[in-house]
Amino acid sequence: MPGLLRGVVRTAAVAGTATAVSNRVSRRQAERWGAQDAPSYQEQPPPAPQAAAGGAPPAPIEQLKELGQLREQGILTDEEFSAQKAKLLG
Repeated sequence: MPGLLRGVVRTAAVAGTATAVSNRVSRRQAERWGAQDAPSYQEQPPPAPQAAAGGAPPAPIEQLKELGQLREQGILTDEEFSAQKAKLLG
């Protein structure tokens, strides 16, 4: 009987240690992957104020320039830029 009890205790100790190590490794990997996947947002300057209501809308060339700047800054994707450009140019 003492041999059986010793075997059970040893198995429990090994299983508990393996579980603790496995959990720690999983947590560490999740932290590393989370850091890699996190988007890196850059500080963006506030957008330029729009013309007051009732005023003349900005010229299409100015709007295209603004859209180009937003795309260069990574705020707009190429698809979004193309869609907005198509709207402006009709």
